[in-house]
Amino acid sequence: MAKVRMGMVGGGEGAFIGAVHRMAAGIDGEIELVCGAFSRNTERSLRSGLSLHLPESRIYADYHQMMQAEAARPIDERMQFVVIVTPNHLHFPIAKAALEAGFHVLSDKPATLNLEEAVALKEIVSRTGQLYGLTYTYTGYPLVKEARARIQADALGKIRKVVVEYPQGWLSTAEENTDNKQAAWRLDPKQAGISSCMGDIGVHAANLAEYVSGLRITEMCADLTSFVNDRALDDDGSILLRFEQGAKGVLMASQISAGEENSLKIRVYGELGGLEWHQMEPNTLLMKWPDRPTEILRTGANYLSPLAQANTRTPMGHPEGYIEAFANIYMAFIARIRGCEDHGDDIRADDCPGIDEALRGMAFIECAVAASVSDVKWHTLPKTF
Repeated sequence: MAKVRMGMVGGGEGAFIGAVHRMAAGIDGEIELVCGAFSRNTERSLRSGLSLHLPESRIYADYHQMMQAEAARPIDERMQFVVIVTPNHLHFPIAKAALEAGFHVLSDKPATLNLEEAVALKEIVSRTGQLYGLTYTYTGYPLVKEARARIQADALGKIRKVVVEYPQGWLSTAEENTDNKQAAWRLDPKQAGISSCMGDIGVHAANLAEYVSGLRITEMCADLTSFVNDRALDDDGSILLRFEQGAKGVLMASQISAGEENSLKIRVYGELGGLEWHQMEPNTLLMKWPDRPTEILRTGANYLSPLAQANTRTPMGHPEGYIEAFANIYMAFIARIRGCEDHGDDIRADDCPGIDEALRGMAFIECAVAASVSDVKWHTLPKTF
């Protein structure tokens, strides 16, 4: 089967996440980067593309030129999907242009700058019939998929409590006032939207909670804070959650937890037992019981679910991490592409975050910000149709 052809918008020299995307896309040898508009600066875009060994004819000055030129190419040469790795405010216009030009889209999260754009994006996806995917990376880990499978199999009984936390410390000082471009745009409302902490990492935590538990968040009580002086957006937050079917939860996300790296954790408790997973120890899943010792499940074992095994590349005892989890999102997305274009059959195709998760994420961010500034205790998440 031929490689799936990918184009990229953003991710040029000096960018962090673009290189991560390219590593993830390339790890399985199933995707080929064929073109890109890597920067709004034409010279920088050209340098970036040439450094990636692309022909000059496939390196574009902007995404408009890229969509038009690629659509004009023969069908067996043009890119099949576009990956968007830009600041948030550009996600919607690029996705719109790509979808309407006939290309599938895989985007960084959050999907758009606001919920209104996300609703419009869903209409465009429906109207064009193109595929849309979102890189909620942490759902790509094999043992996150195993945790979801165990809950779906009712191993824990009825879910009562979901606790998810995502502390980082990289913004505990005013990094945005240095030459740190990643900090600068994430704390700029014009580029990031109405939230930094919740928009950048809190939404990952919320998505992980819903993915693992299989339950949707329905209401929240939020307290967001900007601890560093003169910041326009939040850098810390604590949220009480209510889920459907009566489960309760706690979500903590922070970018000012000094000394923390990327310490995403989730615990889920049901009537019969609980489970626990840590992103910084991703190859271990704990299953906890009131009447017997804790079970330690490990990546690569043959006792794991089919989906967990399908997302594992190496034998037991050979750790897999962030790049592999990211690659699993890519493989799920191209399984969908092959399913609609080449009649493929892949268990991963139904396990890719898409437009519904995009809407859920934007609804979560907007509700968290609104709840934090309100005197009303509980706020219902906006309907995402």
